[in-house]
Amino acid sequence: MATAAPSAASRIAVVTGASSGIGAATARRLAEAGYRVVLTARRKDRIEALAEELTAAGHSAAAYPLDVTDRAAVDEFATAFKTVGVLVNNAGGALGADPVATGDPDDWRTMYETNVLGTLNITQALLPKLDASGDGTVVVVSSTAGHATYEGGAGYVAAKHAEHVLAETLRLEIVGRPVRVIEIAPGMVKTEEFALTRFGGDTEKAAKVYQGVAEPLTADDVADTIAWAVTRPPHVNIDLLVVRPRAQASNSKVHREA
Repeated sequence: MATAAPSAASRIAVVTGASSGIGAATARRLAEAGYRVVLTARRKDRIEALAEELTAAGHSAAAYPLDVTDRAAVDEFATAFKTVGVLVNNAGGALGADPVATGDPDDWRTMYETNVLGTLNITQALLPKLDASGDGTVVVVSSTAGHATYEGGAGYVAAKHAEHVLAETLRLEIVGRPVRVIEIAPGMVKTEEFALTRFGGDTEKAAKVYQGVAEPLTADDVADTIAWAVTRPPHVNIDLLVVRPRAQASNSKVHREA
């Protein structure tokens, strides 16, 4: 007879990049679903405030300042757990929108380190803990950029393609073990920081990304999608889920109202 999976209330969900946007929204949704959420990000004040908010609402939450590109720090973080039920690899982001001919190699390097090596670091460190849970889930929050190219996005596209391949390969390599690998690939999501960070704080350039788009996705939309995938029965694996706003047919085909 199969053993029933542990309840969400007895399970830990680690969310990286939880200081804002999709990460913070996902932490809220998983806490509401009954998980004990561990919030990680570099901005200590942000995740501590979110942990306090969740605790005040009756949920279980803890903040742990962490830079996922620091392998020694990630390995130390992993020692705090015997088992982990869910790992949401959300930390990452985009820098710049220059063509290949003039793109800044430092931006490319930073994007690769945060999106790809950061995901690799914490997934490697926590995989034994996910295995030990008897029913673990690795979520990789990639992007539609990981599945199709667009002009001015090569550095970010390259990093997200790599993240997609990491998820796809891991799924092949651990088949038969009690760990699911889920990839969520959002399209246009309007958050308070993504485009602003990409364009170095230039509010005008950031606003143009969403100009004329009536309803881009929100962080809550993506968080709902992640929570839905995570809370499917243990034998159900959502290999890849692409989610876009209705106004976006592809990375380069977007309906904009006048």
